[in-house]
Amino acid sequence: MATELAEGDKAPDWSLPDEQGKTVRLKDFRGSPVALYFYPKDNTPGCTKEACGFRDSIARIRKTGAVVLGVSLDGPGAHRKFIAKFDLPFSLLCDEDARVSKAYGVYKEKSMYGKKYWGIERSTFVIDWAGVLKAVFRKVKVDGHVEEVLAALKA
Repeated sequence: MATELAEGDKAPDWSLPDEQGKTVRLKDFRGSPVALYFYPKDNTPGCTKEACGFRDSIARIRKTGAVVLGVSLDGPGAHRKFIAKFDLPFSLLCDEDARVSKAYGVYKEKSMYGKKYWGIERSTFVIDWAGVLKAVFRKVKVDGHVEEVLAALKA
């Protein structure tokens, strides 16, 4: 098991398809900060609240020069529906094999109703213009999270 990523580490590079099947790479955003947020599942209550929080703050986030990208294990069809239903102004990336989630240390064994399963632990990584982790938020609580991300982007 790799050591946990921390502020100051180089962000693991990645390449993932977005909701349209277009390949998106971290290196495409060099020169801009990135708020890369990992969430468990499209169209679930906490994930919807989180996505809508980023949506509602997108103008303030863009003022920092940053882009927002969401990542889950869902496929492009689920992402397209989620984006359309909630008018999300950013791309959602498909990590269907959990490769990137594992690289960022957010693919964890979870438990619900006594059943164990593997999935994404809600986490956000603020990556600076040079590809270095500026802030790491693990086990994110949705309420107030976008404000934490904005503060990290402005710092």
